[in-house]
Amino acid sequence: MQNMVILGATGSIGASTLGVISQNPDAYRAYALVAHSNVDKMLSLCHQHKPQFVHMVDEAAAKALNEALSPELGIEVTTGEQALLELVTAGDVDTVMAAIVGAAGLVPTLAAVKAGKRILLANKESLVMSGQLFMDAAKASGAQILPVDSEHNAIFQCLPESIQQNLGYCDLGADGISYILLTGSGGPFLNTPIEQLKLMTPAQACKHPNWSMGPKISVDSASMMNKGLEFIEARWLFNTKQEQLKVVIHPQSVIHSMVQYRDGSVLAQLGNPDMRTPIAHCMSYPERIQSGVEPLDFFKVGQLSFCEPDYRRYPCLELAIEACHQGQEATTVLNAANEIAVAAFLAGGIGFTDIAKVNAHGLSALQTQTLTSIEDILALDTEARAKAREFIRQLT
Repeated sequence: MQNMVILGATGSIGASTLGVISQNPDAYRAYALVAHSNVDKMLSLCHQHKPQFVHMVDEAAAKALNEALSPELGIEVTTGEQALLELVTAGDVDTVMAAIVGAAGLVPTLAAVKAGKRILLANKESLVMSGQLFMDAAKASGAQILPVDSEHNAIFQCLPESIQQNLGYCDLGADGISYILLTGSGGPFLNTPIEQLKLMTPAQACKHPNWSMGPKISVDSASMMNKGLEFIEARWLFNTKQEQLKVVIHPQSVIHSMVQYRDGSVLAQLGNPDMRTPIAHCMSYPERIQSGVEPLDFFKVGQLSFCEPDYRRYPCLELAIEACHQGQEATTVLNAANEIAVAAFLAGGIGFTDIAKVNAHGLSALQTQTLTSIEDILALDTEARAKAREFIRQLT
């Protein structure tokens, strides 16, 4: 029986994780659920999954949840950063699902890594912001990192075991690998005339053709910043050189990513677009368990198509690739600026194409510095957010 802490329990990844746990109740237990402030959703999850602990980041939400929970359930409600860090590093915890969206997930995820836990990594910002520090910490503690993002999980499944067991420090070329091919659907605006993109609304941006995701990730998918962040994450997970990583547009989201070998072979992982599949793979690796997902029906798939990304349509993707090649400071700044820009767009404060302008401004204002600690990273993140807010005020 694995005791699991789910960071981001009320989000879409959290729901999918709990769905897989429900499929395998004798093997996995939702030991602790963590969320920001959604009391109603968490209350429902408590009654359904009966965790031992619940942590709410928002103090008022923690108080409200504690008052709403029946004492008979025996669930302890906590709040505050120190309590969260104690939770993810507790001796009873085997596995941590890191699914808090954005920079907020970095500190607890890194704490779990340093404690040597099995990490199911769905928070790509952890690597975007602290890639080298993160992978070094995992190596030092013996923590096992398993990629949950459907693309990185697909790549992982297509790699030899020698690389799977040495993430962050592997040598793709030595194992006969030429390229990693990171696929992306192109989002809801794949065929929208470029001149109309500035008119797109948050509702339109959040209407992904294949996946059901939260608003922030949905907007990132529409701009393909999500693919850019995944590009950066892949660079750290698989220790890629600049020429070993490519992005391919694949609108059907059936092939989740591919690995091209030196002999001309291309291995691909296919499946229905449902996050329970990669989650189940990570939870049970190296074994296989039931995920609750219907197998792919090739007679219904129809055509599979591919094209190169157009950077005029997806400037955020190009910015992310450039930042990846610049280094850790650039990716940290880009992530911070993008979180602020997307929040402003969702609130109606800026237009869709302004997101790229905010991100580009953040990178243009970057001053070279060395990030040697998590404190350095968080300080740069705070500074970049302040500059992004100031630029948005100028835009409006």
